[in-house]
Amino acid sequence: QVDPKDYTFSGLKDETVGRLPGKVAGQQFVIQDCENCNIYIFDHSATITIDDCVNCQIFLGPIKGSVFFRDCKDCKCIVACQQFRTRDCRKLEVFLCCATQPIIESSTGMKFGCFQYYYPELALQFKDAGLSIFNNTWSNIHDFTPVSGENNWGLLPENAVVQDYVPLPSSEELKAVRISTDATRSIIPITRGRRQKSSDESCLAVFFAGDYTTANARKLIDEMTGKGFQLVQTKEVSMKAEDAHRVFQQCASEFIPLLEKGPVVALEFNGDGAVEGCRSTINDVFSGTKVFVSESKASASQDVDNFYNFADMQMGM
Repeated sequence: QVDPKDYTFSGLKDETVGRLPGKVAGQQFVIQDCENCNIYIFDHSATITIDDCVNCQIFLGPIKGSVFFRDCKDCKCIVACQQFRTRDCRKLEVFLCCATQPIIESSTGMKFGCFQYYYPELALQFKDAGLSIFNNTWSNIHDFTPVSGENNWGLLPENAVVQDYVPLPSSEELKAVRISTDATRSIIPITRGRRQKSSDESCLAVFFAGDYTTANARKLIDEMTGKGFQLVQTKEVSMKAEDAHRVFQQCASEFIPLLEKGPVVALEFNGDGAVEGCRSTINDVFSGTKVFVSESKASASQDVDNFYNFADMQMGM
């Protein structure tokens, strides 16, 4: 028998509270009427609603469905979810991983950054919540109620440090979670999203499903960012033969047989020399792995557009 009290934080003030890994286990959770609190949900959940909270710091582990903030103000949050919505909120600062386009409504002073966080159980919690670490549209905000001449949202500074916003938990119980906020350890690859690109040269790399897809994608990200290139966006999505023709064009036939194994993981890198850098890295590091890589600077931007236009349609963006 599920006791709703175990899945609710209500009416708290000046407290640090949370749930350890395994304690929420996919249930719904409610947070309401809290003030000056530090709240940590170190587990996956079905949906979370957050109402009438003021000046709280909140961490929410992977949410299978939606998280909905209503009538909250001056909160700082780290959130991973399928759907993100706010209504009647003021001054929320959110490090976000969201599989679909985040929506704000009647909200002002909203600031967004890319989710970055690690603890050992987090990868499995993402799987249990049905979320891909590569599907994160954190910066692609839809403002349902725009006001002409005003901007209700913006992006957090690029060098924003997660711990300055949501501190690590201070209570003995929650200290047991082995957290790292080091960007290089983040479970979610940190992407530039909608920030200004540094170069007019991008490169698309696509890994096909297999035992090491995630590890390979991460390795390429480490290699490329280590060389000074920037990761703009990532995507994990299933493709059919006709999609392959649209995206991979003349090389489609060599990749079509690989699509039956499962979804592909695509990465867009940006920077002068990105295509050459990516091609040489893949030759050196992934010689035995079939990877689609843009062939030239001239074709690369078309590759990126072709793939992400297709992927956005798939995801219903």
